Amino acid sequence: MSKTGPKDDIDEARLKVTGPKGSAAGLTAVRVALSRNVEQAGPSRTLRSLARLNQRNGMDCPGCAWPDPLGRRSPAEFCENGAKAVAEEATQRVADPDWWAAHPIAELESRTEYWLGQAGRITHPMILRPGDDRYRPVPWQEAFDLIGSRLREADPDDAIFYTSGRTANETAFMYQLFARSLGTNNLPDCSNMCHESSGAAMKTTIGIGKGTVSLEDIHHSKLVFVVGQNPGTNHPRMLSALDECRKNGGTVVSVNPLPEAGLLRFKDPQSLKGLAGEGSVISDHYLQIKVGGDLALFQALGHLLFQAEEQNPGTVIDAEFVATRTQGFEEYRRARAQIDWETTERATGLSRGQIEEIGALLAASPATIFCWALGLTQQPHSVNTIREIINLLLVQGNFGKPGAGACPVRGHSNVQGDRTMGIWEKPGEELLAAIDKEFGIVSPREHGVDSTEALDRFQAGDVDVFMSLGGNFLSANAETDALFKGLRNTDLTVYISTKPNRSHVAHGRTSIILPTLGRSDRDDKHPGGAQFLTVEDSMSVIRSTQGRLKPVSEHLLAEPVIIARMAEATFGTDHVIDWRAMAEDYDVIRDRISRTLPGFEDFNRRVRQRNGFVLPNPPRDSRSFALEGGRAAFTISPLEYLEPPEGHLILQTMRSHDQFNTTYYGLDDRYRGIKDGRRVILIHPDDLAAFGFEDREKVTVISTFAGTERRAEGFRLISYPTARGCVGAYFPEANSLVHRKLVARESNTPGFKAVAVRFEREA
Repeated sequence: MSKTGPKDDIDEARLKVTGPKGSAAGLTAVRVALSRNVEQAGPSRTLRSLARLNQRNGMDCPGCAWPDPLGRRSPAEFCENGAKAVAEEATQRVADPDWWAAHPIAELESRTEYWLGQAGRITHPMILRPGDDRYRPVPWQEAFDLIGSRLREADPDDAIFYTSGRTANETAFMYQLFARSLGTNNLPDCSNMCHESSGAAMKTTIGIGKGTVSLEDIHHSKLVFVVGQNPGTNHPRMLSALDECRKNGGTVVSVNPLPEAGLLRFKDPQSLKGLAGEGSVISDHYLQIKVGGDLALFQALGHLLFQAEEQNPGTVIDAEFVATRTQGFEEYRRARAQIDWETTERATGLSRGQIEEIGALLAASPATIFCWALGLTQQPHSVNTIREIINLLLVQGNFGKPGAGACPVRGHSNVQGDRTMGIWEKPGEELLAAIDKEFGIVSPREHGVDSTEALDRFQAGDVDVFMSLGGNFLSANAETDALFKGLRNTDLTVYISTKPNRSHVAHGRTSIILPTLGRSDRDDKHPGGAQFLTVEDSMSVIRSTQGRLKPVSEHLLAEPVIIARMAEATFGTDHVIDWRAMAEDYDVIRDRISRTLPGFEDFNRRVRQRNGFVLPNPPRDSRSFALEGGRAAFTISPLEYLEPPEGHLILQTMRSHDQFNTTYYGLDDRYRGIKDGRRVILIHPDDLAAFGFEDREKVTVISTFAGTERRAEGFRLISYPTARGCVGAYFPEANSLVHRKLVARESNTPGFKAVAVRFEREA
């Protein structure tokens, strides 16, 4: 175990390609998970952290938001990538003042996210003052006083408060309260860049932007669609649920452009068969669809449902549910009466026979769940695509009954909880009025900026203060080159962080890094002793999380304490809100949440129950919908799909298996057979030949949008069995190719799955 990060950075010349695997998890996953933890944290911290991971009264995984079982839990209730996430945080590597002194900004600017992240935990508050060439230590109070002074001087509309989904509920609530007390709704968050399209589609059709199923529903569903997601890497515990579904007689249909190992076979590492055998089949049917062709597929399935109902009246459509609980059905029926199969096949890359086979399964299913992730949410027509899923569910009454419903799968630990706590740039009057009543402030009513709109503000030089609570705003967003320059023009940047990342290099004229406790760290520097926090999973369960590890530095502060001390430095100790009381005892925060947010009544008692508690969900709980007339809404959308210009292909960005968002655990995308390199383009061999290139050839990638081009050099084309006409590349390396105006309509989510690209040879 080394106390320092890697000496060498990524060397793309070392790229190794072995081809995609046919199964996920198994003994290799166990070995990799344990070795990464021991390497980073040592045997003792590894045992103490993993033994409590996702256990009752333990620590919630800082990775994805997959739910925990309500019944018996395995002693190892975590996956490979969850263990890697813990290793990253529990590491004993440190980026202490000596590390910062040894690495000036000019050097850090040349480093990759991998090298920066592997440096270790930040141990002291650091500052970069105007004219400095490197970060230097700064006392906590001096940092808070400087932040408070700058915020008092700035126009509140010129301050932006970003947050990551790693943030716990109590922290998120205090953060939005801080911003609104200052006078701004500039609260962009990572939701803007991932599932914002899901919320936009679902709120207008079923009245709520959250999933309507439980983990038990997936176990007992008769038909589960897994669309536009790669659970083997992004939320591997989902594979156990899909395996359980098939064991109970259910059918799984996967819809994805890439042949992902986790959707093919699953070697359950907690069973003898999984460790030694071939594993379980996960997908009964695998539709290798073109990127952006999902809307056409779902419209075709709607057509086939009505066709099946005509052939067998009364067996497909839930007529009673449709008549009493929905509106717009007849318009939807007329819109799906006819279909252009030639166009549908061109849009999807699938044959009519393939689609009809799946249509027959859907028509016969008494209980269906649609699961989806970013493969659907990051295209111009994403919102309409998800609305089309809702149409299919409504036709058969797949809400409020066992084994049925909508399931947007969140790939970040508490991104859903962030939004529940009020982290949103477009808050409703009900939320703001409740905050004002509880705290005696006057919240601003003017909407703020989201993550994409913030890019325009940075480019125009209209941001005085940028604050980031966790996350890596620079690398997670589109047009990273332009955003880098914009951040450099900001008067003050403040990063509440655990480890170094490229956002710290994209510093303002003054930049402050405030090191915080991680999810796995013990938080016991309070008058009342150790504290716990809470999170919300993808299925609206609120549960506690409490770290047990000794922090790597005595200088770290908990996030609620950091927010409280910034607020006191900004507003004074006699402010109408008692910030210190909330920072000293998190029960005080929860009591105030319970009086502010619906569904959190008696918060402190209920969260201490064995399994926490589940938030209300009208479609799931009572088949009711918070829309006009109390009815869910069918919607009509025009057929759209992605057609690249002549000589171009459609690029989608994606994670490596050794990656969580912009954090690199390592350089081994094991399931896809890519190792020690990241600047790759996965391309179908027929497309490779058609465009006149060779496998492993080095190219410059050029994106085209709205008459403009963006270039990224040093990529290698890798022959890979993706869908024809589509290519894949890792983010954030490819994010600079995404034009900030290429977004999903209504949600404004960046079009990371819709980039038209071509290639030029490099010498």
